[in-house]
Amino acid sequence: MSGQRNALKLAAAAAIVGAASLTAAAPPTRAASGKMPTVTMMVGGIDKQIYLPYMLAQGLGYYKKYGVNMVLSTEQAGGVGAEDAMVSGQVDMAGAWYVHTIDFQLKGKHVIDVVQLSGAPGEREMCRTGSNVKTPADWRGKTVGVTDLGSGTDDLTLYMAARYHLSSKDFSRIGVGAGATLIAGLTSGRTICAMTTQPTVNAIEKKGIGYSAMDLATTKGVQKWLGGFWPTASVLARTSWVKTHQDATQRVVDALVATMHYIATHSAADIAAHLPADYVTNPLTSRQDYIDALAKDKTQFLPDGLMPANGPETVLAVEKLAGRIDKPVNLAITYTNAFAITANKLEGYMK
Repeated sequence: MSGQRNALKLAAAAAIVGAASLTAAAPPTRAASGKMPTVTMMVGGIDKQIYLPYMLAQGLGYYKKYGVNMVLSTEQAGGVGAEDAMVSGQVDMAGAWYVHTIDFQLKGKHVIDVVQLSGAPGEREMCRTGSNVKTPADWRGKTVGVTDLGSGTDDLTLYMAARYHLSSKDFSRIGVGAGATLIAGLTSGRTICAMTTQPTVNAIEKKGIGYSAMDLATTKGVQKWLGGFWPTASVLARTSWVKTHQDATQRVVDALVATMHYIATHSAADIAAHLPADYVTNPLTSRQDYIDALAKDKTQFLPDGLMPANGPETVLAVEKLAGRIDKPVNLAITYTNAFAITANKLEGYMK
């Protein structure tokens, strides 16, 4: 945690306020009074443990405390993705991975990350019991499962393989989704490993189907397997929307920064107590298993809402290796720390 905090302090000290159009003015401040704005946000799987801060803020009553009426929704299988719903204007914000800001910039769309919630993907590479897979080098000649070809887990898989001198020709990748379909792939032997998150990780371990061979769910894990922070869960919005809704944006970030401090200073059991019951107890996990998994992976969540130093550069490196980058990328306009810095000052965590 100390390394994580040092990286965050460096980011704050450098005041890496990404969007040039937003940094020209002084950091926005939350209005002390006035009508409570309504903001809509779609999350890319709101019941997943990697995305728990959005609903935890609701459970803690922080959105209302900081003066915003937040309307949360989740993307549905086969439906419009959270980031696409946001960029098309169906919702104001998206709870999604930072990497989408780069993807949209390449398509000529301006999207900005206004608060960073995690510095790790929250994923684990689950490998079949008895496979003896220890590193990506052991994938040679085998088939590995990803959510979908071209997805974030696919990019991460390619990047980890390259770090162990494997190209995409040295092993195969297939889309296996998550939950039951991913478990079926491992059980049938269709895949030797597959990348997934909680609560699927719990289910695989409890059934004795597989084990966690590579940890992308903790600070220590991403340092080992990815070479540094890999910022994922964040709040994304159209840059034009943020410009015209700075007060509403600040209120949302205030609530989420307070939530991140709560996560950093409270136990996994305390956190679970403020989440919907069916998030922590369902066919894939028991309440105690959920709490145990969260306690183990809690360091993926950043305590300040600030972008980790060099995080965007690491994400860009992964995208380049995966062949997703076909033109120059201006990382400075993909994120801003301005709102998170103001939120931390409001809370008394920063002078």
